[in-house]
Amino acid sequence: MDLNFNKNEDYNKLLVSDLRKRFAKVKLGGGQKRIDKHHEKGKMTARERVDYLLDNNTKSIEIGAFAGDEMYKEHGGCPSGGVVVKIGYIKGKQCIVVANDATVKAGAWFPITGKKNLRAQEISIENKLPIIYLVDSAGVYLPLQDEIFPDKEHFGRIFRNNAVMSSMGITQISAVMGSCVAGGAYLPIMSDEALIVDKTASIFLAGSYLVKAAIGESIDNETLGGATTHCEISGVTDYKAKDDKDALDKIKFIVDKIGDYDKAGFSKTESFPPKENEDDIFGILPRERNAQYDMLEIIKRLVDNSEFEQYKEGYGKTIITGYARIDGWAVGIVANQRKLVKTKKGEMQFGGVIYNDSADKSTRFIANCNQKKIPLVFLQDVTGFMVGSKSEHGGIIKDGAKMVNAVSNSVVPKFTIVIGNSYGAGNYAMCGKAYDPRLIVAWPSAELAVMSGNSAAKVLLQIETASLKKRGEEITPEKETELFHKIKSRYDNQISPYYAAARIWTDAVINPLDTRTWISMGIEAANHSPIEKKFNMGVLQV
Repeated sequence: MDLNFNKNEDYNKLLVSDLRKRFAKVKLGGGQKRIDKHHEKGKMTARERVDYLLDNNTKSIEIGAFAGDEMYKEHGGCPSGGVVVKIGYIKGKQCIVVANDATVKAGAWFPITGKKNLRAQEISIENKLPIIYLVDSAGVYLPLQDEIFPDKEHFGRIFRNNAVMSSMGITQISAVMGSCVAGGAYLPIMSDEALIVDKTASIFLAGSYLVKAAIGESIDNETLGGATTHCEISGVTDYKAKDDKDALDKIKFIVDKIGDYDKAGFSKTESFPPKENEDDIFGILPRERNAQYDMLEIIKRLVDNSEFEQYKEGYGKTIITGYARIDGWAVGIVANQRKLVKTKKGEMQFGGVIYNDSADKSTRFIANCNQKKIPLVFLQDVTGFMVGSKSEHGGIIKDGAKMVNAVSNSVVPKFTIVIGNSYGAGNYAMCGKAYDPRLIVAWPSAELAVMSGNSAAKVLLQIETASLKKRGEEITPEKETELFHKIKSRYDNQISPYYAAARIWTDAVINPLDTRTWISMGIEAANHSPIEKKFNMGVLQV
């Protein structure tokens, strides 16, 4: 029995248990009472609608489940950003579904709601994936309108995207299943086809109260913008549905008729599970973020048949590069090695750190994958680039720049899994959110920040103590310790994977055992979009 393995296993399984509890809470949206009121009106909840729409007994992944987590407390919170987004299958066709959750502030749009909707559209655009909108929203949340209305990446960008996506030939279908007011009324009508549910749904630029105030006309909402009005008088909508299920059935019928898509042509063969026990991941991954472990053992538990062919195995060993298959899809893997390694020259190199040789190797490997049209998977557990006179004199900045250049200009789809540390420029070089991964997810063990909690707290403590001394305050060792722990506690909260997921810096926090599904479904989505741009790294500092 390996005691350390067992301690790691217990710790990491507790993290997954905490993930499940958090997700169970998020799934309640605005709470059970509001769900019950929804049902009393004869309406399904957002999650019930999405689940009914997607094919039974098929895989799906949820984008942004923790969006808005612990945010907007003074406004009552905004679980899941008030919108449910899933990638799944409708009549066997992979689609992305976006459903307003009317149990959360009547489906009103908070700033994070807009960001999450734009992320869903971004995924649809990048992958040319059909997108289904299930609309049930009171519009912009007025107390925060200045953070959601006027800017480039705010509410209006969604309608701009509707138009661009239509010109790209991306299928968009909308079902209005509740409120659809003001500017939000444009979203379903800018889709290819729009459905509306009789009696429970309405569409108008201004409701009856505003109409009365603006022009003095007295009219009820159903006559103003109900299903009969828009299907038989205005011609705004294309189909009338008698209830939620009827609307969703009509969407299934329409999606079933969509023709086949042009394929990118990524290599796919029969899928095989890893030969090594996937559950071992929990025992291999250490409890402490500064502890060593062999990333190769993690890789063997993620790839088909546990088969992995290393590229330049004996060179640049703090980054592992190589070829494998995940659920049958060919992938190129770039992963941070977390154990101490020794070079052929006898130099010891710290795990998780990017050195000159590992940056060079990664640059070349990324170029090779682009040459061969092989999707890239980045496994992040990185503390940053090596510092000090030896690295600086060796040109670590230019070698790191080459790696960042290769990641930036890569044209094959990229997928990022944050396993442990994701600090500073290491986050960038290993394809952080700013470098357009098709999907980016974190394990519960992940930490995302400029630097580790300990390092940041020490720096911030120096600044704080210097400021206090200037004001004439005496800093005792006890006071310094108290300040350190206070600063570190605040910083540690910000490096949590849930803090990142709340702000959509990552698409999800996932159980490590779901990693293969996320990568597989991500590559399948990417296969809808043939590569049109040539790989060109541009000018490199050599």
